[in-house]
Order: sequence, then structure tokens, then C-alpha cells
Amino acid sequence: MRYLLANEKLVVAGRVWKGFPLLLNTGGHPMEPAQSFLWDLIASNGRVSSPKSWESYGWALYDFFAFVFANGLDWRQHDSPGMPSALEAYRDWSKGTVGLANTTINNRLRVIVRFYQWAVKKGLIDRPPFDLVSIQTSRQPGFLAHVDATSGKVESPSILLKQQVQSIKILTKEQVKVCYEALPNLTHRLMFSLMLRTGLRQIECRTWPEKPGYVFDPSRRRDLRSNQKIRLSLDPRDMEIKNGKPRSIDMPYELMEELDTYSVRHRQMRERNHRNGGKFPILFLTEHGAPYTKAALIAIFAALSRRVGFHVTAHMLRHTYATFLLWSLRKSETFEGEPLLYVRDRMGHADVTTTAIYLHLINSLEGHLVLAHEDEIDQLFAGAGP
Repeated sequence: MRYLLANEKLVVAGRVWKGFPLLLNTGGHPMEPAQSFLWDLIASNGRVSSPKSWESYGWALYDFFAFVFANGLDWRQHDSPGMPSALEAYRDWSKGTVGLANTTINNRLRVIVRFYQWAVKKGLIDRPPFDLVSIQTSRQPGFLAHVDATSGKVESPSILLKQQVQSIKILTKEQVKVCYEALPNLTHRLMFSLMLRTGLRQIECRTWPEKPGYVFDPSRRRDLRSNQKIRLSLDPRDMEIKNGKPRSIDMPYELMEELDTYSVRHRQMRERNHRNGGKFPILFLTEHGAPYTKAALIAIFAALSRRVGFHVTAHMLRHTYATFLLWSLRKSETFEGEPLLYVRDRMGHADVTTTAIYLHLINSLEGHLVLAHEDEIDQLFAGAGP
């Protein structure tokens, strides 16, 4: 089997399907029925709109069917005495042999579960190799809770592994300082600062445009003053944004100065290092003049973690930004508006309930931790808000 992502040459009904996952058998033909499921899920019904999600869906199916074929199993087989189903065997192999985390395994299993449910509807199998069990959720009551007869219970596939609720990891002010000082590379340090101080996702930081509106000298704009926040509009036509939805962020004045200085003095030198003379419309380039990949950024933070002696990831910077910002806005006596909604809009969350996890984090801090964090948050995000 082979797993590929289509390039711009895949055109169906006049639409380019670049990034569409292709599962091919040894003869180079579509691996069925998995490929038909992906097409039905992504293209025909449009249920999954983000190419990043396409890749994850494709990889989950590829991983499962590659395991099935390598072990001579039948994906339709059910469990029997002494013989697990193909799905159970895949789950146990992922856990016991590969050593994947329960969260990672469950994310893949959910995709495969949807495949089996699709196969039932298509008449390919009579029933899926799992049952549905009723579980109690811990979600907060929603707007229509008064008409919800489920009492917070949902049906969940029995094949899923148990997993603990993952606590949000943030950095203290001292940890931020230690990390910043442990980054000798100017580009890495500036990317670190950009994600920490604006809440950008790592892919948004990696694809930050090198163009007016995103990078400029703020001193040349008469409408801006030192120490203020600069409202910037992010356009998915210019950069990679989750779900392709535009949003706005507020960037510190001095951070924009640093971006502009970097663009003028350092980026051009890196761009000249590209062996093929390649030009890329993004701000941050590697020492070889190429864009940063996701793997490269993961490696940067893995090396940083080893240097500082504690775990740190790009997404922890985003969590830190949201937590500290929400805390400071709730304390502010001058901020007009709803802090939770403001943070939701800056983070680009589709639902405010996602943002509310940071509110729960703040509320769950023990009294002595609140006191310990209070001054750090004030100093790190002094003057936060519009």
C-alpha cells in the first residue's frame, strides 16, 4: 500500500483537490472501499472541509488497512472466541507494540469507526465489529440544556480506549524567560515570541506572510503609538489558518518593530541561501532559505525542552497566551466587553465552549497558585486588550 496526497493536477468537476488523500494498492489502483469512503466523506458531502483534516483522515485509514493487509486479516471479520476482530487487533497492536498514546489511538479509531458505519449504510457489511455504549459526559450545560433529554449521556463506540482528561499545560513567566534565553537562533526566538504574544498556532506562525499589512514599520504610521496593540486581520488567502476562517489578532507595537527589523536585516540573508534561488512569500525561513515544516518546529521545541530541562511545545505558548490574557482582562477595571468572547475571537475558536477551558483552568487554581501567578500574568501581559 501507498499513501499519497494529491497535487494540483487532481481536478474533479472543475475543482482542484490538492491535498486529497490517496490510498493505493500494490498495483497502483485505489484501495477500496477505503478510498470511496474518503471521497464520500470529504468530496461528495463536504463534511470535512480542512485539508489538514483530510490528511489525518487518510493517514488513519492507511495505518489501519496497512496493518490489516500486512497481517493477512479481513477488515470485515468480527471477534470470535480466542480471535479478536481486525479492529481490536489493530487497536491492541497500536497500544502494545507501537506504544501510541490512548488519545492518538482513539483519534484514529474514531475515523475507522466512521468508515465502518459508512460500510453498513452502503451494504458492505451487516454490522460493525463494535457496540455502542452509553457514557456520561462532563460537558458544561449548553444554551438548550432545558430541552435536552439525554442528561449528558452519549453513545460511544466500545472499541475506544479509556483516556484521562488532559490538563492544559502553560508556562510561568519564569519559564518563558528561561526558554527565550535558551534560544540562540534569532528566527526561533522571534517565532517563539510571536506565538506566545498573539496566540498563533504553529502553522499560522510558520506561514506568516512577508507582506505589507503583516510586517511593517509601525513608526511610519501616524495612527499608531508606542506601547499600544495593533489590530491585524488574518486572511486565509495569505497564510494557513485552521478551517480557512479569517480572524483578527492584536500584536504588541514593539513586536511588530522586531518583525520589521528581522525582515529587513535577516530574512534577506536567509533567502539568498536557497540553493535553487527559491522565493517564498513568508517571513520565517530556515538557514537554507526554505519554509519551516511542522516536523522542523517540533524538533526545535524538542531541543529546547532538553536545554531547559522541562517540557515545552508550540501549543503550550498558545495556551499560555489565552490563560494569561483571560486572567488579565477579567481583572481589568477599564476593559469594556466580555473577556471570554474577546479571547475566543483572538484565538479563532469556533465555539466559546472551547475558550471556556481556560476559564475553568483559572477557576481551578488553588489560592496560593493564584497569588503566585498574579504578578507574573500582570507583567507578562501588561496592558492586554484593545
